[in-house]
Amino acid sequence: MENTKRLLGAFVIGLSAVTSGLAAAKEDSMPPLIDREIFFGNPEMMSAKLSPDGQWISFLKPFNGVRNIWVKKTDEPFDKARPVTASTTRPIPSYFWSRDGRYLLYVQDKGGDENYHVYALDPHAEVAAGKAVPDARNLTEVDGVRAEILHLSKVDPDLLFVGINDRDPAWHDLYRVKISTGERTLIRENQEQISSWYIDLQDRLRMVSKSTPDGGTQLLSVSGNGLKPVYECSYLEHSAITGFHPDGDKAYLVTNKGDDVDLTQFMFINPDDGSVELIESDPEKQVDFGSAWFSELTDELIATSYRGDKKRVYFKNKQWEADYEWLKQQLPGHEIGVGSATRDESLVMINANSDTDPGASYLFDRKAKTLDFLYRPRPDMPIEHLVKMEPIRYPSSDGLEIPAYLSLPRGVPARMLPLIVYSHGGPWSRDTWGYHSFAQFLANRGYAVLNVNFRGSTGYGKAFLNAGNREWGDKMQDDLTWGVKYLVAKGIADPKRVGIMGGSYGGYATLAGMTFTPDVYAAGCSIVGPSNLLTLMDSIPPYWESFRKRMYQRVGNPDIEADRKEMMRQSPLNSAHKIKAPLMIVQGKNDPRVKEAESEQIVIAMRELGLPVQYINAPDEGHGFRRPVNNMAFIAAAEEFFAKHLGGRYQKSMPEDVARRLKEITVDVSTVKLGGE
Repeated sequence: MENTKRLLGAFVIGLSAVTSGLAAAKEDSMPPLIDREIFFGNPEMMSAKLSPDGQWISFLKPFNGVRNIWVKKTDEPFDKARPVTASTTRPIPSYFWSRDGRYLLYVQDKGGDENYHVYALDPHAEVAAGKAVPDARNLTEVDGVRAEILHLSKVDPDLLFVGINDRDPAWHDLYRVKISTGERTLIRENQEQISSWYIDLQDRLRMVSKSTPDGGTQLLSVSGNGLKPVYECSYLEHSAITGFHPDGDKAYLVTNKGDDVDLTQFMFINPDDGSVELIESDPEKQVDFGSAWFSELTDELIATSYRGDKKRVYFKNKQWEADYEWLKQQLPGHEIGVGSATRDESLVMINANSDTDPGASYLFDRKAKTLDFLYRPRPDMPIEHLVKMEPIRYPSSDGLEIPAYLSLPRGVPARMLPLIVYSHGGPWSRDTWGYHSFAQFLANRGYAVLNVNFRGSTGYGKAFLNAGNREWGDKMQDDLTWGVKYLVAKGIADPKRVGIMGGSYGGYATLAGMTFTPDVYAAGCSIVGPSNLLTLMDSIPPYWESFRKRMYQRVGNPDIEADRKEMMRQSPLNSAHKIKAPLMIVQGKNDPRVKEAESEQIVIAMRELGLPVQYINAPDEGHGFRRPVNNMAFIAAAEEFFAKHLGGRYQKSMPEDVARRLKEITVDVSTVKLGGE
């Protein structure tokens, strides 16, 4: 532990028994320290889904410490539920019911390798003697392949359409799978480098997409074995099919094609000739088209939504709109998500959350107009101690306005606070308003937290997105740096106690911040972050081949000498000697996207330079930690790391299994060799 670095006001405060280096006002003016297990441990239950007949509710819940699928009758209490899967290591990430409700289907990989397989089980099957759950069948059982679920048939509920890259690891062939037997039938061999398959409501392959030589997108209609180009846009634009109209003559298209178009629009496209018709764009002309909500019963469009600072919904169906308005009255201040429904859409699963509430699930009876509480994923969370996430705007180095969210700790003045910049991954994604576990956790520890939608983030139009092209470590990084400057100028952030943290691209941004702007940050934690853009490009997974050309346009082409030089300059590894502050590196050994070498090489560089670096590497993880014990271990280490260097609070205690795991995955940096040699 070290003493506080700076005091706000005239009071000198002591250190709490559970804190170190608190640099704020009196400890007793802040909310109590919330156990990190409440933030990041296994949710009590989550992802509840109704069976199509409404007789059953399934959900994810720990079984023997690992997240598995459970089921219960709808009218039974949850303590009557029983597990139907028994994964012992990897949590099950997602699942769904077959359309006839006979089967539960789920996906799972091994050790974070992202080679996902599709499994089916009969939740009502008799459990064999000596087993705890029914047997599950692997519907895509081919070693070393990655299966992709493409379409769930409404014509025949026993059919599933999947892509499997067993013939060529770079391209997925199209298969039809019979769920009841596992019988696979090849529909089309992918000899044309097809990146996406679009199957209509009658189970017909109607359209496909391919990458163009410049990294753009070409949509093609399918007629027998023939493919006909009908729509095309450049790499600076976007186009994708999102579904089919019930009449069979139109598909739904999201696109921003056109020199005079900035925000993506929702359109009809004729699959046969590519003619388009505008349905809608953002009524407030602020952001890209968000999403479309379709009825599973009639396939009609129910509503569209957009995400500005917060979510906005626009209804096309008056009955659903009335239901939604009624739900908003019952759950004020919350964003409402509509989940699974019965076949007749009379019973609906509802999820509600806000920035200060990790959420709850309810069963909504549309006919009776009743809303029955089911569960909270994190029932022990003291939501009265959580903080608001406020949208803010500030100018970057070139004057571009940057949208961001700011979370401030409770109980202390918003003056001279330690600050952590939490950068999202992608980078082609965005942060949104709502409950953010890291923002809340860090705010509870006494930090101001800044979530930045830097240029290159999605959702704000193609000009904002394309402003990030070739700007890794440059203007994209400026957008984070100028956020820090903005909060320092406002007097909110202490310039001597600023940290940075993030995963994937956020990990890169952490490394870039520590190397390219070493005077800005006093500590950084990079989670599965690439340190060298050239080796990152060399290690792109084979199944990303269709995306490679667009990556080259947006980041750089290592085959072009001028690009190589820029990418070398933008690689934090080559500026490791500029680092001035302590750095924590977190890696999953099986990561297929950001290989282990990305972390090893910068750890070695810092070690050779005599710079302070901590290294955590989990042998059973991939691109981000999924096993709760691994996640809890790394977060406990990061919490103490930032407390030591920025002066926030931290929780000293941890369960024995977490403490043991932290020792196991903490690497002695003196032993690190490139490639594990």
